[in-house]
Amino acid sequence: MTPTTRTSPLLQQPLVLAVLGALLLSGGWAPWPTAWLAPLLLIGWVPYLLLERQLTLTGARKGRVFASTYLMLVLWNALTTWWVSYADLAAGIAAVVLNALLMCLPLMAFRQTKKRLGNRWGYLSLPIYWIAFEQLHLHWDITWPWLTLGNGFAAAPQWVQWYEYTGFLGGSAWVWVVNLLFFNEVLNRLPVTTFYTKSAAGLQETEMPTNIQAAAGSLIKLRTSLAVPLLAIALPIGLSYLIGAAYTEKGPTAEVVVVQPNFDPYVEKFEGGPKFIPYDEQLTRLMQLSEQHLTPATRLVLWPETALEEPYWENTFESNPKIRRVREWLGRHPGVALLTGITTLGSYPSKEAASETARYRDDLGYYDFFNTGAFFADATAPVVFYHKSRLVPGVEKIPPVLASLISHIDLGGTVGSVGSQPERTVYPAPANVPALRLAPVICYESIYGDFIGEYAHNGATLLGLVTNDAWWHDSPGYRQLLSYGQLRCIETRRDLARSANTGFTGFINQKGEITQREKAWIPTASRATVHLNNEVTFYVRFGELIGRGAQALAVLLLVCAIVRGWQRKSSVEL
Repeated sequence: MTPTTRTSPLLQQPLVLAVLGALLLSGGWAPWPTAWLAPLLLIGWVPYLLLERQLTLTGARKGRVFASTYLMLVLWNALTTWWVSYADLAAGIAAVVLNALLMCLPLMAFRQTKKRLGNRWGYLSLPIYWIAFEQLHLHWDITWPWLTLGNGFAAAPQWVQWYEYTGFLGGSAWVWVVNLLFFNEVLNRLPVTTFYTKSAAGLQETEMPTNIQAAAGSLIKLRTSLAVPLLAIALPIGLSYLIGAAYTEKGPTAEVVVVQPNFDPYVEKFEGGPKFIPYDEQLTRLMQLSEQHLTPATRLVLWPETALEEPYWENTFESNPKIRRVREWLGRHPGVALLTGITTLGSYPSKEAASETARYRDDLGYYDFFNTGAFFADATAPVVFYHKSRLVPGVEKIPPVLASLISHIDLGGTVGSVGSQPERTVYPAPANVPALRLAPVICYESIYGDFIGEYAHNGATLLGLVTNDAWWHDSPGYRQLLSYGQLRCIETRRDLARSANTGFTGFINQKGEITQREKAWIPTASRATVHLNNEVTFYVRFGELIGRGAQALAVLLLVCAIVRGWQRKSSVEL
């Protein structure tokens, strides 16, 4: 039988559906994050589901199905992450082209499962495969979870207060449940599908209902009403408002100052820039901006990512003149601790002792570059280092194959992966604030819910984010990154103090509400009183249960689909 569907011409155009799907999915990552566009995610996958169904019914070839699917995904990626090219053109292209290609994997697995196990299991497998892919995308070498569906509600934290139980992958599950329910309702309201069957008398026309009850393809056999998907939207949002209304900030308080020096990384910040500002002058600006907001009650100051950018050898750190200046400055402000972003180098005595990311030069031996957070508990306490561990693929982390090639080339510069560390360092509490146990979070790391949760699990009572958002110019990138911090606060129920070289500097409370935000692109600082919560949320205690569960189910479904395919092939051969 060759089917055609008498429906609206719009629903028969894969190109239109692909573009529509990309536009709707982009709602969660609008240029200026707004809660009013986030709901588009809840219907954003319906065009894809209609597209896939239309192409399947018309017997389209695999190549055409893949091309239509990839078009939608590449448009979605391009509309939401094009700004990555500001920092690195190759990384920007990869973020769009390659990430869209990777996103095809769970959708292709869904099609194969539907083909072998039937429509009901096929559609039920779709959210499982997708969330399993999102979980994988959090941990492998080419990790790029910016477009994790649950992150799409960052602009509407009041809707997802229940992330303290599920984490952001709970938001991904919500997106898929609602989309499938709406897809169910769309199919129930389509008219008929006409099947043409060849016979001795010629082509015979047979009409079959296209609703979910039809044997031609059922997701759920019970006919529902529009009230079901609407309830699936309203109930989680209503629950979230109840949780938010009942929640109050927890823990003792401390006064914190965050600094935004506003150095253009393309022009002023780094040596070699056309208007490079000497590092001594940069340090002076950081100190002056801090002092404008210090009070006798201030207990912590945050300077942004790479605020100190010389770089500094860790084995001779204290002898550096600028570090001595920092020590002297802290001595003039007793009771104040400092977290600063800094670029450091660590040396290794031999090749055997070197890390996988170590570089080699004849004059330096084996060494690592680190994007580091350095914590001074006071003017005399030993510095504690944290090495950024979630690295930007292509910019800070080179895939192993390329890394092995680069390792044989001495370029005399900083080409290659940046070093990292496996554990989450929580800085020790200063003597005068025993409740202050600071989690150093560096820029890109704030995308990762389970990663930030590890800090809270290790005893952190405050999140301290240092970043340099100016790489992305005045684009959606740094606005979205600010919003992601709101989700991390909900998941961990920790306040967040945010220091940006430029971008947005300020504070977010335990409900994910931005309580203070300084304007971007100006030298400034901000002061606030934060809460130091030591309670652990369900999500922090148990981690990504949804993601790990989806991966286990995905493996089981794939095995069942493969076995069913073999059984059908064997029966045909017999």
